[in-house]
Amino acid sequence: MPQNARQQQIIDLVRQRGFVSIEALAEHFAVTPQTVRRDINRLCERELLRRYHGGAGLPSSVENVAYKTRQILFHEEKRRIAQLAARHIPDGASLFINIGTTTEEVAVALLEHSHLRVITNNLHVASILSENDRFEVIVAGGELRSRDRGIIGMATVDFISQFKVDFGIIGISGIDADGSLLDFDPREVRVSQAIIANSRQVFLVADHSKFGRNPMVRLGSLAEIGAFFTDEPPPPPIAVLLSENDVQLFIADAGKSGHRPMPG
Repeated sequence: MPQNARQQQIIDLVRQRGFVSIEALAEHFAVTPQTVRRDINRLCERELLRRYHGGAGLPSSVENVAYKTRQILFHEEKRRIAQLAARHIPDGASLFINIGTTTEEVAVALLEHSHLRVITNNLHVASILSENDRFEVIVAGGELRSRDRGIIGMATVDFISQFKVDFGIIGISGIDADGSLLDFDPREVRVSQAIIANSRQVFLVADHSKFGRNPMVRLGSLAEIGAFFTDEPPPPPIAVLLSENDVQLFIADAGKSGHRPMPG
């Protein structure tokens, strides 16, 4: 079995059980405990798992992975998702774009558009979009979070609430099996809620690693979005919820076709 495939399956098992011992993983994959320890060490270095005595568990539900790590993780998948989402944004549209490494990739993918008006609480997004002089970029006021250049707080919520735009582009840290959209910082969540409330259409952009991830702050639910852009088919409970709530699902494939829309 390719090492990356085994490591992905280790993550899946830990998500299902919450904690898995080294001995159980070694038996499951028919490899040595030393091989499992190496896999766990690599996954912990990428902050995808947390090492505990005798095994591995899920990362913290109260603290996100470091920004520089998130920039690297699943970068190609995020790029494909962003390119697919950008194809559904027409020239001349107005947008909100929130905090996140996937939404930053959306900003990159939008650079060839014309005459967009973008309101963002993400200084990285503002910097990227400022390269196109045909755009109007509006930066929300509020408290600057130094670790990822996100702008948060009630002043940001008040600023966002002054506008009504065509599209809200939001990222998320976790999607629970019951359809809850989850994140880590209540101040950031309130801004994203304001974005959802003041957007005519909401696009969620999130890679497959967000399925089953368990941040503790609830932002909302899948029922509140219009379209979901991801890189792999979601788990069956999430797929059912998308269908029941008429949410369009778009899968950014790695093949030449680039993407395939799934029935909502």
